[in-house]
Amino acid sequence: MRAPAGTENERLRWGVYLPTLDAFRQGTPPLVEAARRAEELDFDTAWAGDHLVFHPPLLESMCALSAAAAVTSRIRLGVGVLLLPLRDVVWAAKQLTTVNALAPGRLTLGVGIGGENPEEFAAAGVPVRERGRRLDEALEILPDLLTGKPVDHCGPLLSVHSPGLEPAPASPPPLYVGGRSDAAMERVARHGDGWLAMWHRPDTVAARRRALAARAAELGRPEPSTTMLVFVNVADREDTAREEAAAMLWGQYRLRFDTVERYTLFGPAVRVAERLAAYREAGVTEFALHPAAPDPLAQYEAYAKVRELLD
Repeated sequence: MRAPAGTENERLRWGVYLPTLDAFRQGTPPLVEAARRAEELDFDTAWAGDHLVFHPPLLESMCALSAAAAVTSRIRLGVGVLLLPLRDVVWAAKQLTTVNALAPGRLTLGVGIGGENPEEFAAAGVPVRERGRRLDEALEILPDLLTGKPVDHCGPLLSVHSPGLEPAPASPPPLYVGGRSDAAMERVARHGDGWLAMWHRPDTVAARRRALAARAAELGRPEPSTTMLVFVNVADREDTAREEAAAMLWGQYRLRFDTVERYTLFGPAVRVAERLAAYREAGVTEFALHPAAPDPLAQYEAYAKVRELLD
């Protein structure tokens, strides 16, 4: 299957989401086993989602990535997306530099504003209406915090007076920005090394990539790459795959399946590969596949077979 124009020499990268949310309420997710298996299957990135309070039980993302760091040695570890507006930015930087120290050079930072569950903002004592402005302000000072520089910042929403944090890397981890709004796309162009896209059709991804490239050029920045987060259930029986995917998305997001079915990939490996190929044609250079099934490790095995069909 042909790569999109301009990306012929860029290897398609494959990531999987670690089981940190218990959408099927089966008990503590098999996080450590999943991290090990993702590396054994030679995936490029193991991602963790981030919430404080959500519909299902969940593991905290930085703790989860620390556990994954302890049992892996090669795979990149990504948080996608860290709800930075919920967090004290200095504490968040300390957590991130800790993960980086445990997994040197393997951290990828994705950020976003969240807002799907206002209860978690109330629990954190953060006005949900301020989340976008808080993220914009945090992104101005986060690179210095992540690289051990002192920060003295008095902003409209954030007041930060911090000495340099140690240990710290010489350069910050790659920054991906998630979101669908115009404000999110401006953050990608202004700050991001990559865009973490979600719930878009391939044609929409292609159009937004073009707009991002143009805006980044205006800002004197390189074009951000595009990573696509996709909920996937690979199974021989399409009806079974659809049923499990619907149950997962309801358990995790309280979403009726008909509202997101067109963005969800389910069914035999060949069909899933065909739909992923359309995203690659649209310019996606990395997939972040989220198991939409009660057995995430079995899905990892199936994703490896899908990868063989596209590589």
